Amino acid sequence: MKLLIGAIFGFFILLLPSLTLSTSQGVEWDQKLVPEENVVLQKNIVSMHIPGDSKLPFGCVWGTVQNAAPGYPVVIQIYKDGKPVYFAQTNVKSDGSYEHYFRVKSIEGDKVIHIFEGDYTVDIYKAVVKNTTPGTTAT
Repeated sequence: MKLLIGAIFGFFILLLPSLTLSTSQGVEWDQKLVPEENVVLQKNIVSMHIPGDSKLPFGCVWGTVQNAAPGYPVVIQIYKDGKPVYFAQTNVKSDGSYEHYFRVKSIEGDKVIHIFEGDYTVDIYKAVVKNTTPGTTAT
């Protein structure tokens, strides 16, 4: 009897995804967003140094986006010696600011593990609305 109930429950679990609505049904798109042709991607490159004797277990990338395109996140890519080591995205706040915290070290028992240590290059991609003046972009 337990086996039969388990089999019926398992069969129901397998059918459950097909019984739910597809992801496109019921979605309402925000019509106040800027048309895509009026959005450009701005790239900033900054250097970052994480000291080996850092007292904090985390690091942070922060900044502001002037004339941010609504609905677009800031994309953060961290490289060490030209090789990608970390990718993230974070939302832009209503004042145009953004911040993203990430772990630079961890502790397992008595052992300190340095996730980030040394020099890095950080690529920051921001979506901004084109300026209304032809040939210029607000940044």
